[in-house]
Amino acid sequence: MTATEPDVQRSTRVVERGSDGRRRVVVRIATREESALTSADANLIASGAANAREQGIPFVCEFRANGPAAEEELAVTFAIGAAARQLTACSGRVPMIGVLHGDAVAGPALLLGILDHVIVVDHSHAFVSGPAMVSEFTGVEFNRTELGGASVLANQAGVASMQVPDLDAAYALVDDLLSVLPSNNEEPAPFIASSDPIDRPVPDAGDIIPDTPTGAYDVRDVIAEIVDDGWFLESRATYANNLVTGFASIGGLPVGIVANQPMAIAGTLDIPSSQKGGRFVAFCDAFNLPLVTLVDTSGFYPGKDLEWRGMIRYGAQLAFAYARATVPRINVTLRKSYGGAYIVMDSKNMGNDLAFAWPSAEIAVMGAKGAVEILHRKADADERVELEAAYEERLLNPYIAAQRGTVDVVITPEQTRSEIGHGLQLLASKREILPRRKHDNTPL
Repeated sequence: MTATEPDVQRSTRVVERGSDGRRRVVVRIATREESALTSADANLIASGAANAREQGIPFVCEFRANGPAAEEELAVTFAIGAAARQLTACSGRVPMIGVLHGDAVAGPALLLGILDHVIVVDHSHAFVSGPAMVSEFTGVEFNRTELGGASVLANQAGVASMQVPDLDAAYALVDDLLSVLPSNNEEPAPFIASSDPIDRPVPDAGDIIPDTPTGAYDVRDVIAEIVDDGWFLESRATYANNLVTGFASIGGLPVGIVANQPMAIAGTLDIPSSQKGGRFVAFCDAFNLPLVTLVDTSGFYPGKDLEWRGMIRYGAQLAFAYARATVPRINVTLRKSYGGAYIVMDSKNMGNDLAFAWPSAEIAVMGAKGAVEILHRKADADERVELEAAYEERLLNPYIAAQRGTVDVVITPEQTRSEIGHGLQLLASKREILPRRKHDNTPL
């Protein structure tokens, strides 16, 4: 904007076609630097969301505005409330993606939390209470970047699904994300053409797992072996990185992937990862994306702080999301699957459709060391070594679980892609009759 141009809003709403030719509603809230969001801007978001829902096409909103326009008093507050209501009406019906290119403060920032995915451009900021208010209330000085900069939104707050350097990169990611999603919840996910054979063996997948039961590895390397052409679009990669979530395709069928990450706190589950996983699972279920879950976790991360902050409630979010999901669900246990974490990582009893396990899988209430400490407290060190070895031989293998029906097939690592791919084809016609109710009561 030049110096001769008036200080006015330049917000627009258009219907565009993405790189795949499909339509989407795009609202751009593009104000001057440090300008405020007006009621006209908020009304544009509301009308754009309503239009997307009526047409059954995705909604994309580009934010570049500060807080609400103070000179409008309550008018802008009412308009932001109307925008929030329309976005909520879109939730689970059409995909909603936000692009934060600038600032979002107070009410506008809350709108970001309603959207399915938010792509944040570097040097952007978002917070409910600004640095001056935080400093006045807490006595601790913060600048905008420390409080709600792009890296904070991606790493600590979990607001950002992806962080990019510029606006062009943001819209490239919008294209990538929408390419694996249907236009609305009544359509199947689009088929993605690939020359990668569905029966391609993946012998290197097993070699990624260390020989030692506590050795770390990057589960994304396993994912890259399994998916079409190694392509994986990770969501919230730097937030709660003990759980990996993202999108890919297998045999041309888009899927959502959830995987424990042994490189971060040994792949155990905590509050942020439970929230991250629960929201991702719910999103995939809403938009007809099958779920592939790769399991390698020894349980929930222990700690007084986690328990006091509500680990029970937050852990239940992940269990709740899986238990109510009606899309095809395939579970593969790579190594460890213990206790409560076994339950919430889409176990057979939670309703998965196919449960595979590698020969290296250990499915049990807990590891050998913990079990012996509980069951044989009075045993000396030598006796404990023998008891642990006996426990491992008798229980820490996938064949006991297979005998009990909680694992359908024990497969070799090189069969993983083929078994998942054919399983997805088999489950493509899966349909579940949902109970009649107003809505469920998610453990928030």
